[in-house]
Amino acid sequence: MAPWAIWSTALVLYLLFRLWYDWRGPPLSRAEIDAFFERIAGSDAGGNDPAELRAFLEADDGREFVMLNLVRVAPGELPDPDGGPPVSGPTLMRRYSTPFIRALVRYGGHPGMVGRKVGPYIDAWQVETDPGWTIFGLMRYRSRRDLLRVVADPVFKQIHPYKALALPTTFSFPTQREISLYASPRVTVALVLALGAALVHLAWLSL
Repeated sequence: MAPWAIWSTALVLYLLFRLWYDWRGPPLSRAEIDAFFERIAGSDAGGNDPAELRAFLEADDGREFVMLNLVRVAPGELPDPDGGPPVSGPTLMRRYSTPFIRALVRYGGHPGMVGRKVGPYIDAWQVETDPGWTIFGLMRYRSRRDLLRVVADPVFKQIHPYKALALPTTFSFPTQREISLYASPRVTVALVLALGAALVHLAWLSL
């Protein structure tokens, strides 16, 4: 393979990646938002205020965002929604999180960071008592439209019973990054492709 073909292939792969990772479309329209709420009408909102979600969607700025999730995984054995023997909370959580993340990736999102809680609140006031959070997660969404796509995906309805049992307490809100010392996938993928192309180029020169 000639050098120009090696580097052209790497460039095309990177452009395809950026198309998947960055394509968002225009901000949500009122018709899209109304259609979403009609589709979920009557479903379990889990105590959330639909008006607040609507306000967030109507203020769509077309930018990516990161959802901060705090969850408490249920301890002990739990009834299996599929009719099997009792299962643990972490097992049910994986039944939910694995297909959820697959759907998230399909729409250009991905986990940014996931970690476990290793201590009590260190600096807190005027907040509820720690319910016993187990893990936190940062999930990157390409856009607010993609949030609706993930929630409306048929797999979400199928796996929701696992979430309801495995996570008796959860707390989530959207954020937008202002400062980060971590390289974004845009930079990481560019470096990996450039390294791969350089190695193939060197191998070609040694022929």
